[in-house]
Amino acid sequence: MTAFSFHLSATDGAARTGTIKTPRGEIRTPAFMPVGTAATVKAMLPGSVRETGADILLGNTYHLMLRPTAERIDRLGGLHRFMNWQRPILTDSGGFQVMSLSGLRKLTEDGVRFKSHIDGSEHWLTPERSMEIQRLLGSDIVMCFDECPALPATEAEVARSMRLSMRWAQRSRDAFGDRPGHALFGIQQGGVTQDLRAESAETLRGIGFDGYAVGGLAVGEGQGAMFGVLDYAPGMLPSDRPRYLMGVGKPDDIVGAVERGIDMMDCVLPSRSGRTGQAWTRRGQVNIKNARHMDDPRPLDADCTCPACKDYSRAYLHHVFRSGEIIASMLLTWHNLHYFQELMQGLRDAIRDGRLAAFVAAFHALRAGGDIEPV
Repeated sequence: MTAFSFHLSATDGAARTGTIKTPRGEIRTPAFMPVGTAATVKAMLPGSVRETGADILLGNTYHLMLRPTAERIDRLGGLHRFMNWQRPILTDSGGFQVMSLSGLRKLTEDGVRFKSHIDGSEHWLTPERSMEIQRLLGSDIVMCFDECPALPATEAEVARSMRLSMRWAQRSRDAFGDRPGHALFGIQQGGVTQDLRAESAETLRGIGFDGYAVGGLAVGEGQGAMFGVLDYAPGMLPSDRPRYLMGVGKPDDIVGAVERGIDMMDCVLPSRSGRTGQAWTRRGQVNIKNARHMDDPRPLDADCTCPACKDYSRAYLHHVFRSGEIIASMLLTWHNLHYFQELMQGLRDAIRDGRLAAFVAAFHALRAGGDIEPV
């Protein structure tokens, strides 16, 4: 069996490009992971997601443990077979979703007791149970169980949460055990406080993980504060392991994170935007709902090779979205995922060739011009 490994092939400043090797295939980094919350990337077939250039998908422990349950997925052959995706899958631990339940949960040192948002049934999630669920799902990359406090929060609150997460990280490591071909990632916490981030990183390095995430960002602190943390946080983590920024994000967030040394990202934005009539292009966002597109024969992006751009006009996309046709979500989501993966390939190529600064300058200049291509 192929062992899990990470190989750096080039750097440009703090930015890195390389390859994560797993038994289910290679992941080119920096990588964007489409989110398949409930064992599906909404409005997309797995083969279509792969065609956009995705090497890996993200699944959601919280949602899958509630429906259809990890035990059922295990009986049916595991998550890869269940959702017909044979390449790598990373599953989050469920911690972020549980923490978002607010009044529906009770936090203790042992774990979290919470009520399902689906039917109100009560569940108990601990580091050990999270590891069990992710094992039943068959995840290639498993995330340790942590608490993610919403910002803004006091430094004392962030410190308490971070130290609890570090104790849970050790329990996650112990429960994960020895699973050849599978990887466990630790999650750095500490909010926007550098000393707390350093303490968290030191603890995680002492425990030892196959990869490390920068957690607790993109939770309300704003891009400036997030980039401020990313100016130092990735450098606190081992350079020979993948670095994953959780829940990010918009294209300019992605570019800024890669500039600062991040290797992996995920976000629901491409698919969620597609379902709400928003298309992401080289020149920024296009709101296909707007009346200005009603008679527009242009594609969303003349240089894009996705089906939405090759075969359909803005006028058609406007029509089917306004008519409530399912094909609108399908085409816009496909385009968005294609654009995000094209952006990642551009970043990888630029880092490899030592021209990242020029790539980033061109990226921002084109977006600053707006959607101004002539009809």
